[in-house]
Amino acid sequence: MRTDVWQKLHRDLTPGVQADQETYAAPLDEAQLLLPIRALSDGQRGVASLIVNQASFAVLDALSAEITARLAPHEPEIIVAVPTLGLPLAEGVARRLGHERMVPLGTSRKFWYDEALSVELSSITTPSGGKRLYIDPRMRPMLQGRRVAVVDDVLSSGASMAAVLRVLTLVGVTPVAIGAAMLQGDGWRTRLATWGDIPVHGAFSTPILNRTAQGWEQP
Repeated sequence: MRTDVWQKLHRDLTPGVQADQETYAAPLDEAQLLLPIRALSDGQRGVASLIVNQASFAVLDALSAEITARLAPHEPEIIVAVPTLGLPLAEGVARRLGHERMVPLGTSRKFWYDEALSVELSSITTPSGGKRLYIDPRMRPMLQGRRVAVVDDVLSSGASMAAVLRVLTLVGVTPVAIGAAMLQGDGWRTRLATWGDIPVHGAFSTPILNRTAQGWEQP
């Protein structure tokens, strides 16, 4: 398997599944980002994968800059970071917006946390199994009454972002916008629709792929 994925921005790739049937070129502004294709558990569907903490700093900077550009019109006053892979992106976005800090959510329970400020957490890559998402009680004053935007790495099924919205509701916060590096498929739309018309922005989008006799194809 190729090891040079998510390491640089290409200028000469045709967006979509590549000839090697192992990678997908996602359009990012006027460039392309090469991503590995991972088969899902049914073996018949696949996704382009992005692991931002394995990406080069140049790619991380490009993703943060793109998310910042899309969130800036919403004038967020504080950025909420979704653990774990949303953390480096959220920091980059908050810095570019001129903020002094961000507010990270957590999945590791500290002794001063309040269980009432937590919800169960699951995602397409992390099935439910007792993992929880927490707000540090000391962060409440930084969120309440302010324009909050949420930053994560990938929106796919929408399960983890729905957990974020639930936990923010516990402190009376509804985000003005959501930003992600990659919007993967459309499954997240249905799940997040129950939360109203919160604008969702991605640096780029990728489809859910189908396996055929000829290889991976996009619908």
